[in-house]
Amino acid sequence: QVQLVESGGGLVQAGGSLRLSCAASGRTFSSHAMGWFRQAPGKEREFVAGINWNGGTTGYADSVKGRFTISRDNAKNTFYLQMNGLKPEDTAVYYCAITLRYDGPYYYSRAADEYAYWGQGTQVTVSS
Repeated sequence: QVQLVESGGGLVQAGGSLRLSCAASGRTFSSHAMGWFRQAPGKEREFVAGINWNGGTTGYADSVKGRFTISRDNAKNTFYLQMNGLKPEDTAVYYCAITLRYDGPYYYSRAADEYAYWGQGTQVTVSS
């Protein structure tokens, strides 16, 4: 059974940093793209960052570009989201997700409906 488990969320002051991890189990995902999404209260789930199968291609939402960094360690079947310069508007539940779709070596997706597996989410709260 496939499981994605996020960790690393918490409460941090504005300007601070957090590192989220997403550990996958049940199968190896070294050839699959993955993404991070977030959902704030009363808002729709939104794309945060995506990465292709080998980490050579990444993409970010404009709101986090330059502050967040997505990475992966295929040997550990684990993915990361380094978040620096956090702002109160970054407060949300953060989800990692993995897609089974393959659309070339540089592929990752910004569309939530293209992801097959999701973690349970980890809360990130940024105080002002």
